[in-house]
Amino acid sequence: MTVHKASLIILVMFLWAVCFPLIVAGFAYAPHLTFATLRAFLAGAALVFIGLALGRPWPKSRPVWLAITGIGLGATTLGFLGMFMASEFVSPGIATVLANAQPLMAAALAAAVLGERLGIRGKAGLGLGFIGIIMIAAPEIGAPTAGGFGLGVAYILLAAVGITVSNVLIRALVGRVDALMAMGFQMLIGGLPLMLGAVLLEDPFSATFSPQFILILLAISLLGSSFAYWLWSEILKTTELSHANAFAFLVPGFGLAMGAIFFGETVGYIAGLGILVTLAGVALTSSDPPEARTAAAKGGKTDF
Repeated sequence: MTVHKASLIILVMFLWAVCFPLIVAGFAYAPHLTFATLRAFLAGAALVFIGLALGRPWPKSRPVWLAITGIGLGATTLGFLGMFMASEFVSPGIATVLANAQPLMAAALAAAVLGERLGIRGKAGLGLGFIGIIMIAAPEIGAPTAGGFGLGVAYILLAAVGITVSNVLIRALVGRVDALMAMGFQMLIGGLPLMLGAVLLEDPFSATFSPQFILILLAISLLGSSFAYWLWSEILKTTELSHANAFAFLVPGFGLAMGAIFFGETVGYIAGLGILVTLAGVALTSSDPPEARTAAAKGGKTDF
């Protein structure tokens, strides 16, 4: 993997890591599902508008639209639902461990669906990355949680499964649809169930559109969603999912770094060592030799 490509993947992971504190900050101004709906629709509309302005082609064929719908239900509906709702019930440590099982699930699904195969080095890197995540989260795992722990775990696992499936579908759509239009429409489609939940379970009109909330909403929608997902889909055009997805182990490390820099939080020895272990795992997976991959993986083709 080239330094340029690795830098782009790291940028995506950093943008996704920034979303977590922005979500928490936005709760002061809007109910959970209402906030998630606004994020999805604003991000999706921005990408579709840019795509139309640039004359990008609309998605064609029923299988492609079904795949886009699947991405939307996975990445946006379940992904956003898990991120926005689980914070009430699960400590950050447990949420981090459960959410970051996603690269492991994605590797297994990519092997079954896309024919991607990791070599011994890649598999060892994924395992090492997950061990690092457990070490990072260890100080938080024993922290007290609010009632409804099981519900919080369910939210996180739903998000992880949804993002796993959506990543495989994004990889499978390589060369079959324009990335701007696909990512835009998946967010608009995925935002519909969130909107229904907001209308039925919340009071959307209770949202306070203060300058602070508008800034938070723009940042999380345009940078953490529109730009990040477009860039991610472009990366998956030339990078196997298992290799790119291993960088997701960096997200908790970015979170700790932002906490230390902006909020004066301290990073303990175990968490610090966990960051180093995670970095070693990512480096190991990203350096997995090409000869370990199958011909099917190189093409990333399915029957869409």
